[in-house]
Amino acid sequence: MQLMNMISAEELIGLENQYGAHNYHPLPVVLSKGEGVFLYDVDGNKYYDFLSAYSAVNQGHCHPKIVGAMVDQAKTLTLTSRAFFNDKLGLAEKYVCEYFGYDKALFMNTGAEANETAIKLARKWGYLKKGIPANKAVIIAVNNNFHGRTTTIISASTDKVATKDFGPFMPGFQVLPYNDLNAIEEALQNPNVCGLWIEPIQGEAGVFVPDDGYLKGVEDLCNKNSVLLMMDEVQTGIARTGKKLASDYEDVKPDLLILGKALSGGVYPISLVLANNDVMMNLKPGEHGSTFGGNPIASAVVMTALQVVEDEKLAENAFELGMLFRQVLNEYLEENSLVREIRGKGLLNAIEINDSPESDTAWNICLRLKENGILAKPTHGNIIRFAPPLVINKSQLLDCCEIIKNTIIEFN
Repeated sequence: MQLMNMISAEELIGLENQYGAHNYHPLPVVLSKGEGVFLYDVDGNKYYDFLSAYSAVNQGHCHPKIVGAMVDQAKTLTLTSRAFFNDKLGLAEKYVCEYFGYDKALFMNTGAEANETAIKLARKWGYLKKGIPANKAVIIAVNNNFHGRTTTIISASTDKVATKDFGPFMPGFQVLPYNDLNAIEEALQNPNVCGLWIEPIQGEAGVFVPDDGYLKGVEDLCNKNSVLLMMDEVQTGIARTGKKLASDYEDVKPDLLILGKALSGGVYPISLVLANNDVMMNLKPGEHGSTFGGNPIASAVVMTALQVVEDEKLAENAFELGMLFRQVLNEYLEENSLVREIRGKGLLNAIEINDSPESDTAWNICLRLKENGILAKPTHGNIIRFAPPLVINKSQLLDCCEIIKNTIIEFN
């Protein structure tokens, strides 16, 4: 079938609406090119990207080194499955283990798959090492979490959109209030708890940052009660918050580190669970796997993508420019009645709009931002997340602050 060479944005949107499932509600813009911090639509309009594919494109769009690694490997060997060894996976496993400080790595493809993998590892450890009776293991989660959309993962969700009409749900999860150490301390008295599953910053919920000391307190309680700390850094990891990992702010080292998104700089689906031998080696051949997980392309890409983070000092840039972003916008909008709060860490930030989650104010602001040259999107109705690629520079960031300020002022 020969596709039309010239097709309008409206026609392309129409094709998705006609032939695609309606499980997303995209902003009405059709993108055709990305470079660094910029995206271009099919009509040639240029935008600052302030979503970064939900933090998958931390290294910038189409980073030449990362794309080069992918293309070079694709010309040689793409996929063997794990039925055989390949000449790249062992190198990648060594690289990521040394990079993050763990004994073992287990590669998957998506963040949801990595979280599913962590669930299985925590339960397996609970039965084999902690001595939990068969089928009695409990994993603790917290309110407003987001770890993916599989039926297992949403069994621990408190989001009605994620759960309505998708039951029955998997047992074995207990959901506690977020940012509440007392609730966790009480729940961990249950000897059948094998894991505590949290995000260091709740990104999808609206960039909610816990109190200082919360993560360290969680780690201490897990250690005290022989419970695995499962840290989902799919969105917050890989320099997004101004550190290599968001948990680094409190020197917390989880037992299970869950990563995805920017592991590839946005060019290829790669996810990862890291753990030490006492956890990972409970898994035996045949008990878990993925045809594409740890394939040669992914292995080549992940090493290059992480090296770019180091070489270009992207964590340092995110830390400095994140501070500047919040400072400038707070100064611009401190007396603006439409802004309830500006919050975040590094270059993972959000503006909470002073309106109900059911209103369309945040959506309309994002439509106007698009007209003014920035692509961003609301989450949970009245919260706009701002997460540009970490290669953004100071001049570009200040330009964007002006656009955001002027756009919000238009709505007062």
